[in-house]
Amino acid sequence: MILWLIVPGRGSLVSSASPSYKGHRYPVEIISHCVWLYFRFPLSFREVEELMLERGVLVSHETVRRWCAKFGQAYANGLRQRRPRSGDKWHLDEIFIKINGEQKYLWRAVDQDGTVLDILVQSRRDTPAARRFFRKLLKRTCSVSKVIVTDKLRSYGAAHREVMPSVEHRSHKGLNNRAENSHQPTRQREHAMKGFRSVGRAQRFLSAFSGISPHFRPHRHLMTAAHHRAEMTVRFAIWDQITGAASRPTTA
Repeated sequence: MILWLIVPGRGSLVSSASPSYKGHRYPVEIISHCVWLYFRFPLSFREVEELMLERGVLVSHETVRRWCAKFGQAYANGLRQRRPRSGDKWHLDEIFIKINGEQKYLWRAVDQDGTVLDILVQSRRDTPAARRFFRKLLKRTCSVSKVIVTDKLRSYGAAHREVMPSVEHRSHKGLNNRAENSHQPTRQREHAMKGFRSVGRAQRFLSAFSGISPHFRPHRHLMTAAHHRAEMTVRFAIWDQITGAASRPTTA
């Protein structure tokens, strides 16, 4: 099924095709719920299996793993299509992560509202790595910001002059708290998973995670309880539309 959605801030219709569940014996409600549990909370596949068992649903952890691998990125892409247009002030930052015992770097870009624009796992944090991330970011967002904010890493300045010289660059450690704070959910998940096993698996997981998890993390501290419940109701409705659960006929 293809839904035509009006995306706030874009003024146009965007097609959002629900993933195909052909060949799956479990209904979309169970599949999407397992994927939501795994990416929303710091749970293992076996813990998701146990939670579903408590609800009377017999599903193996290996099946949950395959569902997350197959549908996680598709759900994340659908949610990104529903987001408002990104802001014009981008915060970029990189942190080290352990992958199979080796130190790698997770590059992340967020806008002034904290919305994750893109992530990239790389082995280095030099100028070619920064240049590669800038180009991937521009390709993903299909737009150019007015301002980018980074820390004092010199690689950012060199890549900025090559890739987006017309954009204002502010390099200051204290101005980049927005990007640094956005790493916290990843750190929590990395700890729960006891690290990542390969660069490819880390990139795939974090790409889907950065699209799904923030959707269910509104700025709770800025909301009243009633406002938060109303906002979450809307976000769950969007999730049902993206996954295709909303199009399922209800039985009496």
